[in-house]
Amino acid sequence: MQEKLALLPAAPGVYLFKDAQGAVLYVGKASLLRERVRSYFQTSSDPKTQRLMQEASDFDYIVTPDERAALLLEETLIKRHKPQFNIRLKDDKQYPYIKLTNEPFPRIELARRRERDGARYFGPYLSGESARETIKLLQKVFRLRTCTLEIERPPVRRRPCLDHHIGLCDGPCVAAISLADYAELVESAALFLRGRRDELLQELHTQMKIASERLEFERAAHLRDQIQAIERLQEEQTGLSPRPVERDLIAYALDEKAQIASVQVFFVRGGRLCGREGFLLEAPPHSSGSEVLTAFVKEYYQKSTIPKEIVLAAPLEDAETLARRLEERRGGSVTLRVPERGALKRLIESVAHNAALALRTPQHTGDGRERAALADLQSLLALSSAPQRIEAFDISNLHGRQAVGSMVVFWKGRPLKSAYRRFKIETVEQIDDFAMMAEVLRRRLARGLAGDERFLPMPDLVLIDGGKGQLSAARAVMRELKLSEIVTVAIAKEFEHLFIEGRSSPIVLSRESPALQLLQRVRDEAHRFALSYHRLLRRRAFLHSALDELSGLGPKRKAQLLEHFGSFQKLRHATLEELRELLPSEIAQRLFYLLSAKKS
Repeated sequence: MQEKLALLPAAPGVYLFKDAQGAVLYVGKASLLRERVRSYFQTSSDPKTQRLMQEASDFDYIVTPDERAALLLEETLIKRHKPQFNIRLKDDKQYPYIKLTNEPFPRIELARRRERDGARYFGPYLSGESARETIKLLQKVFRLRTCTLEIERPPVRRRPCLDHHIGLCDGPCVAAISLADYAELVESAALFLRGRRDELLQELHTQMKIASERLEFERAAHLRDQIQAIERLQEEQTGLSPRPVERDLIAYALDEKAQIASVQVFFVRGGRLCGREGFLLEAPPHSSGSEVLTAFVKEYYQKSTIPKEIVLAAPLEDAETLARRLEERRGGSVTLRVPERGALKRLIESVAHNAALALRTPQHTGDGRERAALADLQSLLALSSAPQRIEAFDISNLHGRQAVGSMVVFWKGRPLKSAYRRFKIETVEQIDDFAMMAEVLRRRLARGLAGDERFLPMPDLVLIDGGKGQLSAARAVMRELKLSEIVTVAIAKEFEHLFIEGRSSPIVLSRESPALQLLQRVRDEAHRFALSYHRLLRRRAFLHSALDELSGLGPKRKAQLLEHFGSFQKLRHATLEELRELLPSEIAQRLFYLLSAKKS
């Protein structure tokens, strides 16, 4: 926690203290996270704070755009986690809304709850005072009525009220404004309340220019006053929606040097920000934001609830196709959005800021990330020390053909590529993943026992890609070789469940668990390495068959071709001119067309 304290931002947000099991003990808000959270680590005479800090083993924080968003998020998280150190009120406070009524001449008023009456609701606001101040401003800027008169066909009064005389209402009750002009004011107010101020200001500037050109100076001056009042307004509706929207907001941050991407998902439910999740992805050099988010969305929504709307920091690759796939899984429409302005743009920038901060935390940077993951593994598996050498095994084949196995090694949480090994399956002819896994593991361990330096030292932890069946096959080999003391874990890809011998139910870890994230990286690397070897053998077999099909190309000429090009892969991309330098023109031409046909 001391390392995390040094990285706290001087920004508003919410902080959560957690116990050793990850349960939330306390949720608080702060205008400056750095000062507020650090204060807990100073000597305190408050017994409650002393007890909290005795039980707290970790803390987390979420940066928000402003204090207002922090307050609303704090309340949501307290209701969600029910922390034991928070005081929780029994009543469910209703935050106020601003309402535009469903009438020919709509009025603006404060409402304590949303109803299905055809009216438009905007908010929620932190307090009734905040909502009333906004209504006063809207009266000044747009001159909307607040009275309760029923105005179907004006005029309904002979003289206007005081609000009209002091410039707070355009007097629809006395027909001082037409229905069309009043409707235009209502729509401008609605745009403002939705947070689409840029769009509104652009429209008002256009109207002011037209009024000036027509010499309508009084109208132009009124529009100028509206523009200035809107630009001075500080009250915003960042991150909230007047509608009970269901929305995920996803942003990223890249660390090119560490080749890691941090992705944050913020959840908006019922129009309220209610929580988040953070993830780490391996990102090869020169990865773009679109590539990172596309890979994440494809993987994440295979197992997570798909909302009606997904707001993204960058456009997805082939977004239309991906949207259709998401709609099929959800069974309803899904909208993908990349906001360019307004409240959503500001909120997605806040999500991206949180993603960047996540890369700075000790468990996500350099050695700190690996140390945290290995310590988490040690605790999870009840080991006497953190596992230094982790070996992972995977099988790749196509209907039993070209079956291969891979072994990858992670040393102190990082890949040790010089120790990677690959195996051709030799003893299993039919499709049997269990038997193939047993063969690969037997060959690896037996060579280590025989003192083969390429397979030393022996692993502290073996990771198997698969479920209970693959785990049982691996453990049988270890008992056969009297190496049952080697800790073995299987990870099932569909739900990311962990299996260990002697335990009937799987271990289910949080997606934010450092141990799970490390095991996922190791498993994915084993899968990648096995698949690359399998593809290499398939390409070689393909070229062998291509050369065998060609008459006039005997063993000597095949050897000559391979010696010149160095590999089947390079031969496959040879030009006609290159082939003619080594073969008779007719044979070279037939080989070139044969290879071209195989490519297509």
